[in-house]
Amino acid sequence: MAHLVSEKAEPMQVEVASNNSENQVAQHDGDYSGAVAKTDAVEIALVRKLDRRVLPILWAMYFLNYLDRNAIAQARLNDLEDDLGLTGNQFNVAVSILFVGYLLMQVPSNMIMSKAKFKPSYYMAICMAVWACVSAATAAVNNYAGLLVTRFFLGVTEAPYYPGAMFLLSLFYTRKEIATRLSILYSANIIATSMSGLIAAATFSTLDNVHGLSGWRWLFIIEGAVTFGVAGISMFLLPDHPLTTKWLTPEERELAHARIAKDTVGRELSKGARAGFMQAVADPRLWLLTFMQNCHLSATGFNSFFPTVVRTLGFSRNITLVLTCPPYLVSAVACVVTGLSSGKYNERTWHITVGMVVAMVGFITASCTLNVAARYIACFFFASGCYAVNAVILGWVTATLGQTAEKKAAALSIVNMFGNASFIYTPYLYPQSNGPRYLIAMSANTAFSFVTIVCAWILKVWLMRTNAKIRKSDATSKVFYAY
Repeated sequence: MAHLVSEKAEPMQVEVASNNSENQVAQHDGDYSGAVAKTDAVEIALVRKLDRRVLPILWAMYFLNYLDRNAIAQARLNDLEDDLGLTGNQFNVAVSILFVGYLLMQVPSNMIMSKAKFKPSYYMAICMAVWACVSAATAAVNNYAGLLVTRFFLGVTEAPYYPGAMFLLSLFYTRKEIATRLSILYSANIIATSMSGLIAAATFSTLDNVHGLSGWRWLFIIEGAVTFGVAGISMFLLPDHPLTTKWLTPEERELAHARIAKDTVGRELSKGARAGFMQAVADPRLWLLTFMQNCHLSATGFNSFFPTVVRTLGFSRNITLVLTCPPYLVSAVACVVTGLSSGKYNERTWHITVGMVVAMVGFITASCTLNVAARYIACFFFASGCYAVNAVILGWVTATLGQTAEKKAAALSIVNMFGNASFIYTPYLYPQSNGPRYLIAMSANTAFSFVTIVCAWILKVWLMRTNAKIRKSDATSKVFYAY
């Protein structure tokens, strides 16, 4: 008979839904952290079903999320600044103000999503439809003030998606599985960035001045329309919580919940979204992870200016847009391979270290030479190195701060919020007057990469000592923190 908690507990907090589910996720001798590989055919089938159903739609949504956000970088190459009369650093301000709105909404959004009776599938689909409309409305902007308004509200409406997507994945995938899934999700970001230049080049060459509209205006209209269409589809494909997802069978819901419960270090009963938030902010490990992610994303601040950086190689507009693609395609492969490796070996510290060292080599090379071939190769290094470790860091957050679903949701949103705060100030590291080497930005990115490595090693030592304390206080413990 199922062992149930009191009726007052949230449905997500059922300790074990059935004896059958207990058997399917029974603990065996795992690795150094107690993580156990899947062996049960029913559990393997469940994970494959989740992969087929959840990953494709989340990937498509994130692809469009980043495509809409970064369209402004390509629009700059089609005279957006001249059309809107932008001067000085006004373009940089327009880039950074999106993240002001983006930061404001992340934590409250994930706190809402963490409630067991809430339907993330409807919520995320509606948010996507709204951001599609805001993105398309950018085409109607005629001045600097209008651009700032649309960029700010694009940030507000896009904010719920990424932390929400990470939270959904963390509800269904174990510590050994999450890094791979997050890396696949994050590859949508990278592919969107790589394809955005090609999409923009095709739009500018075929639609520029058609019906009296500049090519960059058509770019916002087309991308916004596609996003709106995908939003309607996503409502029927996204999951809710493990015990409330309608397209899972009752047995699958029970198993989905039980296997995550077994894989969580120090699992606790839910006390609500507000309590989960307080638990997260009171955990000092959250702030080390937050600082690590902030430094890592500061190093990726080249993203919004990548076409500008590539343009310093001296090629035409269309060739520049095409040349932005290959470094990102290689980065997407590096991201997924790193996620697979991190998940297979349940290891984080060395994966972060290697990735950021590769990025440092790229940043230093780009700042030290004007040789076209060397600078272009450097773009491959710093893009691949930076993007490879993002999923590893975020997977580390879910593995370390997941004692309750609400704490995990709050922790993910806080880490992502403060991490993305870097995009408010990093645009100012790329003034046009500092080209073509962008010595200030490349030097800062090198420093950010180094500090990210230091944070990873500090956290590893911290978790090793915590594990030793757990073993000393409870010899029966089988699940420990991974690093």
